[in-house]
Amino acid sequence: MSPVTFLILGSILAVSVISLIGVFFCALHENVMRRYLLMFVSFSAGTMLGSVFLHIFPELTRNHDTYERALLLVLIGMMASFVLEKVIHWHHCHTVGCTSHIHPVGIINLIGDAMHNFVDGVLIAGSFLVSVPLGIATTIAVALHEIPQEIGDFAILLHSGYTKSKALMFNFLSAITAFLGAFLVIAASNALPHVGAYLVPLAAGNFLYIAGVDLLPELHKETNMKKAAFQFFFMIGGIALMYLLTFVEVHTY
Repeated sequence: MSPVTFLILGSILAVSVISLIGVFFCALHENVMRRYLLMFVSFSAGTMLGSVFLHIFPELTRNHDTYERALLLVLIGMMASFVLEKVIHWHHCHTVGCTSHIHPVGIINLIGDAMHNFVDGVLIAGSFLVSVPLGIATTIAVALHEIPQEIGDFAILLHSGYTKSKALMFNFLSAITAFLGAFLVIAASNALPHVGAYLVPLAAGNFLYIAGVDLLPELHKETNMKKAAFQFFFMIGGIALMYLLTFVEVHTY
């Protein structure tokens, strides 16, 4: 197993574990999550935006000959995310115990979550194939987004009639699909050595769509100025984390 493959699989395992920790946190400390969940959402939005503008876009500009093609792939990534969300009726619910989800049936949510995790595996693997620092930045952005997403999914499963133990088990099974996505990319990289150059701009489009369509509108629902200020600072914190990783990238090359 190559070092890059080891990093890819280790990163996906870490993302899966982090998402399960989020679910346990929701189950054991629901009142706390009601109070602080949007802070996680804010930090997640910051890491996604920071990953795109501080890591992915600079990576794309290094090859000026393919820059226009890369920007087209960013747009395709955004449109593909829109279509994926529509096809599987997947929508984020960032309120613990939320019952206004598009699809109240738990099985549909599990299918949507499995497809989403599959895409996460593809994006993480593709980023690592371009560079290790970019892979780390992508993994952090995905991991932090998984926490509020999995908490929402867990609440939906409970609302649909699943017990806590079954909800945890099915969430874990849906997380395994990220490994399938990663294995697909690793296998394709043997036949297409530059597959990462196509997947990274698609990841940028995916991140921009999630941050702009799902996360930021959710934050706009908060009208309390003090809480809104905290959300802003958490978002800045996520961007700052991505900025710190740029120094890792400088020292790597």
